[in-house]
Amino acid sequence: MTTTKQVVLVTGGTKGIGLATAQELATENRQVVLNSHRELSADEVAALQAEFSTPVEIVTGDVAKEEDADRMVQTVLDKYGRLDVLVNNAGQTQDKLMTRMTEASFKDVLDTNLVGTFNMSKFALKVMQKQRSGVIVNMSSIAGTHGNLGQANYSASKAGIVGLTKTTAREGSLRGIRCNAVAPGMIKTAMTAKLSDKIVKQFENEIPLKRFGDVQNIAKTVAFLVDNDYITGQVITVDGGLTM
Repeated sequence: MTTTKQVVLVTGGTKGIGLATAQELATENRQVVLNSHRELSADEVAALQAEFSTPVEIVTGDVAKEEDADRMVQTVLDKYGRLDVLVNNAGQTQDKLMTRMTEASFKDVLDTNLVGTFNMSKFALKVMQKQRSGVIVNMSSIAGTHGNLGQANYSASKAGIVGLTKTTAREGSLRGIRCNAVAPGMIKTAMTAKLSDKIVKQFENEIPLKRFGDVQNIAKTVAFLVDNDYITGQVITVDGGLTM
């Protein structure tokens, strides 16, 4: 089936920033497809569908595995005949000071965050190049642009995404494809919810706007990058001024 709607694939799209982004991009003129790392139960699927005013599709797979990335993109292509927007949001953390971090932990985070972004972009680009159009938005972090204590693996993966974004933008521009990245700061998510009140207060004091951001702040930035057709190769920081 070929649809006239824009087709959007959001990795890690079932919760947090990914879900908020998918909701922001879900309109009458867009078909949204969510990637989940694991198979969801019928109840979970029903609850997820209830979050949207238009029907969404769910594809299961591990972005760190090349064969899964290929299959997920091909599934979207087979069902809808096109892929217009890829949001590489899937990611993980395994925080620990570098001297205590294992090589396995370092590689595991890089595999999901950086290799996963590469895998999905690679197969999406093949589709978009044939269409001579498409948009890729990658999720980096201020940890990738400025580093962060206890996040050698995460920071390295997110810094790698910055370089990957710029290379993808250069290669994609040959066929009218754009690629940008968003670098969130302290955003209210399940990950930051684990922080103690003391740490939260410390960060709030350091942030010029004196508060954490919401997932909608990131979602709206992604939507802006999808819609503005004269921005490519850029990293947009959304951190309340923390790193200015």
